[in-house]
Amino acid sequence: MAKGATTAWLFSFTQNQKDWKVRWLARSPNEQVVKAKELFDSGKSLVEIAEILKVSAGTVRSWKSRYGWDKSESATLQKKVQRCKKEKRNVAKADAKTVESVMENTELTAEQQLFCILYAKTLNATQSYMKAYGCSYESAMTNSFRLLRNDRVKAEIQRLKKERFESQLFDEHDVFQWYLDIATASITDFVTFGRKEIQAMGAFGPITDKKTGAPVMREVNYVDFRESGQVDGRVIKKVKMGKDGASIELYDAMKAMEWLADHMAMGTGNQQKLAETIIGAYERRQKEMKGDEENASTEQ
Repeated sequence: MAKGATTAWLFSFTQNQKDWKVRWLARSPNEQVVKAKELFDSGKSLVEIAEILKVSAGTVRSWKSRYGWDKSESATLQKKVQRCKKEKRNVAKADAKTVESVMENTELTAEQQLFCILYAKTLNATQSYMKAYGCSYESAMTNSFRLLRNDRVKAEIQRLKKERFESQLFDEHDVFQWYLDIATASITDFVTFGRKEIQAMGAFGPITDKKTGAPVMREVNYVDFRESGQVDGRVIKKVKMGKDGASIELYDAMKAMEWLADHMAMGTGNQQKLAETIIGAYERRQKEMKGDEENASTEQ
């Protein structure tokens, strides 16, 4: 056999041994590799996996590359979980107790947990969905309100809202928002009123037309309260029953606007813009009314 041929055969043999070894490793990973893959699928980072298995991060990184973990479906899940963890850590700096309580709810996915945390804080469904799912604004607009109808998500958000107003998480932005709600509240948010027809009543009951038997109707004023579960009770100052019936009293919107004007720095950027718009509209209306009164006085 020629010298060149022998060298080629040995190289081929050696290369085949390497290929065989790689294929064997890919099919029969040791227990640590299997465990590392399971941890990776659960959302653990490479550094975390290395600490758990007591190996170097470089070793775990080589396993990840050698066995193609990035090509598996779990890689996408792992990235999503890592992103959610990062967002949760950002929120956790201010709301550690909230994050911890939500994380205990295993009935929710990682994205749903993050959405609940963000929504309870901001009350902005679209922005919360974008941060939780890493999607576009258009997609969030469509899917966020669908998610709010999910019974488990809805229950978790209600729990967080209740906890928020009962705990130290009620911060200066919440106070500012409360005054904003008072300033923008409308009585029609709480009652419906107008005129309607009802059957006339006589001394012996409902009155009907003697010839046709049709009920005799009359028009009356009415005021109906909305159900308590349908309204924001935080802006209601008082509800009472008296001899003349029930009455409802809201907090003073004018005083709320005065407070907002004096404490503008407490609000977020969006809150401040809304407050300035409300106060500006009120002041313009006041000037218009004053001008109308002066014109009326001059004409007299």
